[in-house]
Amino acid sequence: MKNSCHHPTKPYRWRLILQALFIGYCLLNIGFAQTPKDSTTDKFGFKSLFKNKFDASKPYAAQLNPRAVSFVQEYMRKHTKSLEKMKLWGKPYFDLYDAILMQYGVPKEMKYLSVIESNLGAGVISWAGAAGPWQIMDFEAKRFGLSVRNPDERMDYNKSTHVAAKIMRELFKEFNDWLLVVAGYNGGAGRVRQAIRKTGSRDFWQLQYHLPEETRNHVKKFIATHYVMEGGGGWTTMTAAETKYHKENAPQMDRNSTLSAEELANTTEINITGRYQSLIIANELALDIQQFNKWNPGFEKTLAEGKGYSMRLPKDKATIFEAKKQAILAASLRALLSGN
Repeated sequence: MKNSCHHPTKPYRWRLILQALFIGYCLLNIGFAQTPKDSTTDKFGFKSLFKNKFDASKPYAAQLNPRAVSFVQEYMRKHTKSLEKMKLWGKPYFDLYDAILMQYGVPKEMKYLSVIESNLGAGVISWAGAAGPWQIMDFEAKRFGLSVRNPDERMDYNKSTHVAAKIMRELFKEFNDWLLVVAGYNGGAGRVRQAIRKTGSRDFWQLQYHLPEETRNHVKKFIATHYVMEGGGGWTTMTAAETKYHKENAPQMDRNSTLSAEELANTTEINITGRYQSLIIANELALDIQQFNKWNPGFEKTLAEGKGYSMRLPKDKATIFEAKKQAILAASLRALLSGN
């Protein structure tokens, strides 16, 4: 009789083999475990994209960072129809991207970088020589073992996505924010590092003007595409419940839909909290109160509820407000206490 201690049965041998394979798989993926493989519910690493921590149970639109709104709206006006169509014809590409990006711990939402890079086109070549759906430069392709001649493997959806994912993973490891990954992917990590050094911030909105204009607009295009694809497709596609929440929590977004391109270009938004009074602000800044109320609906009601507000002002008045805001707040509180 054979000793089973030295000669395990076939089922037991298979169990050992499977355990060894599983351990090997785990070891192989240790490097991928530092970021979530799907940020659909928590939007990990996209903190600059939203006003507060993302809550999947609340409407997407109401949570979008107010500083993104005006650019997003203008971009949507021009591109929503084509992006909506892309949701259908681009699904095979998006499915491929999702599967590959998740292997590298890159959020699936980063697939939209390929949309703004190439409109999902394999044969696209930029003036700088970047090629393929992910617009990969030749030196980056060679670094990761892709051929750039006969054939140019940057134009292969599968192979190029693996390389793009590796590049994005490297950038996220350094910057820990996916909007900065988009900036680094477009303009180079060196420019992002320089902007961080100059501002002492890793918040895209704080450092954006230390980046080239093309790069900061690239990030905003990503945000707009991200919104159309993830946020329901447009301002008018929300459900009744979403609209109610939207109006109660983000009145500044509703008012933006009525602004002209000139108004958007000549005004800016300032995030404030506190019991500011619209009439006091208008008087101190020599603004027409009706114009102020048009730009800032629900202003006093929102602030009275203890919420923040993204106040819209003419650009030339914004600096004055910043210099006088404490005095304006004090005057607003005095008016409030006196019942005026």
